Amino acid sequence: MKTFFKPLLLSLAFSLVSLSATLADSNPGNRTKTVALFKTGIYSTAEGKLQIALEKETGGAVDVKLKNKDGKVLFSQHLGKKEKAARLRLNLSELPDGEYQVEVTNGVDVTTHNVQLSTKQPSAPSRLVAIN
Repeated sequence: MKTFFKPLLLSLAFSLVSLSATLADSNPGNRTKTVALFKTGIYSTAEGKLQIALEKETGGAVDVKLKNKDGKVLFSQHLGKKEKAARLRLNLSELPDGEYQVEVTNGVDVTTHNVQLSTKQPSAPSRLVAIN
């Protein structure tokens, strides 16, 4: 009788282990299954606009966001799986002076670029020259 219960108990234990492994979530946290590698280049233009150049691999999506210092999203652009590149030009002239962040993410990796906006105050001439 003992020889009958040991193999039965052992086979039941193996069944439960294999069943739990089968039912386990293969993608915990709903992460993106395919990740696109990306490269970014960010610079300002002479007109005071922010130029963002983004190149990525196909097969995964990438999101570009402009956030203020409080984390509020001011601009968002989603690049789909089939897109390879994007050239974005953001007009920042209506934004107040302060610190901003450009965040580029593929769902796993996040690249953050800090942007500082400041307005130069006009300076009065130090000397007045008059001609009669």
